[in-house]
Amino acid sequence: MKIENIKTLGQLKEAGYSSKTIKDELRDNLRSKISNGEETFTGIHGYENTVIPELERAILSRHNINLLGLRGQAKTRLARQMINLLDEWIPVVEGSEINDDPFNPISRYAVTLIEEKGDDTPISWLHRSERFAEKLATPDVTVADIIGDVDPIKAANLKLSYADDRVIHFGMIPRANRSIFVINELPDLQARIQVALFNILQEGDIQIRGFKLRLPLDIQFVFTANPEDYTNRGSIVTPLKDRIGSQILTHYPETIEIAKTITQQEAKLDSRQSDLVYVPDLAKDLLEQISFQARESEFIDHKSGVSARMSITAYENLLSTAEYRALRSGDKSTLLRLSDFVGVIPAITGKVELVYEGEQEGAASVANSLIADSIKTIFPTYFPKIEKLEKENYQSPYQDLIDWFFEQSGFELLDDIPDTDYKKKLDSIGPLNDLIRQYQPDLIKEDSYFLKEFLLWGLVEYKKLSKHRLTEGFHFNDLYGSYISGL
Repeated sequence: MKIENIKTLGQLKEAGYSSKTIKDELRDNLRSKISNGEETFTGIHGYENTVIPELERAILSRHNINLLGLRGQAKTRLARQMINLLDEWIPVVEGSEINDDPFNPISRYAVTLIEEKGDDTPISWLHRSERFAEKLATPDVTVADIIGDVDPIKAANLKLSYADDRVIHFGMIPRANRSIFVINELPDLQARIQVALFNILQEGDIQIRGFKLRLPLDIQFVFTANPEDYTNRGSIVTPLKDRIGSQILTHYPETIEIAKTITQQEAKLDSRQSDLVYVPDLAKDLLEQISFQARESEFIDHKSGVSARMSITAYENLLSTAEYRALRSGDKSTLLRLSDFVGVIPAITGKVELVYEGEQEGAASVANSLIADSIKTIFPTYFPKIEKLEKENYQSPYQDLIDWFFEQSGFELLDDIPDTDYKKKLDSIGPLNDLIRQYQPDLIKEDSYFLKEFLLWGLVEYKKLSKHRLTEGFHFNDLYGSYISGL
């Protein structure tokens, strides 16, 4: 019998429906997916061998779960995707505020209705998309919000005494009966509110303004927390931690490739940007390396973390910088330039928490140093490594290029020059072209110009060339050339 034809408790019994707890639902559907080789959590990269197996084991164990990790580690996304492990439809007693199971009613309304109507009790069907509730733990959250309170308006309208339990207005948790309930940033919840969760997690009964209600609520709890919160803003009280079955540690992407996949998936781009701007793989690697450098930087607070959102917004800024330049110069298409990376600085400064030394340096200066350190880190994977101390009679592969700059009065790459002029400028440096041909012979032409600029910036970071920021671009010169010409 189709569910749209099952409208009463009697029809539900005839159909042979048997109810199960939400934890058993999740467990049974997860078992089925694992057995069939299906992916359980989609679009979450880098957790395939770490977080996701732990989460799946917690679900198989029927545990309430705490996802513990720094910001931007997909904790909330993992929780939200758990609804895909629920049955598509479940029956509820029609009109019930707390999604009563027709076979196991717990509210006074449902129990009374079934006593009166028996098999004629009307039922409705609840889709799994409606079985998810989420609450951000803020300091102003009250017990009334999450558990419930006496509703004087309901008492007045129904002409009931405050001693009658029908005057109760249920909070978010009872209304999420038979659902997944997520509390984000659990340590921010005041300790006295956390205490109100003890019995719900363990025994299932709740108290509202003196009413002792035995409501065996059927809820899958998922909490998220940031380790920083344990010291800075609050903590999870010990008896509550004791009642949470599994605590799962999340983490940042472990490789550049995983980080690139996440950024490409999450970045919100206008299709016209993607069509207009050509982005070499090296530029994507460099962008992700900035986040990796930030997580190790002495100027940035490691306890606060560096969210994956930094790379995502930086990538959006990067393409917008190139798009802005192309619109101004009239180019119908453009190659991304390394100089476009000045456009990602606002995305970096807004996403990192600086320690005292970082504050002294200044946010913009720290952002620029992260870009510089990223270039220096990636440089040896494309070109010969530059040692700090070079042996006597050592002939540097970069000497011809350095000499070229020594003989010039300076070389400028302006921000807004059209692509044709940009390419001519870089092509005019003969030793630069020779180095690209020698060390990256298989490089496609579209990528070569970014790599040429990358080589110049790399030599600057290794103190072989000098670079100065002008109002409208960058000026490159031999490291000592400007000093000698001044003499």
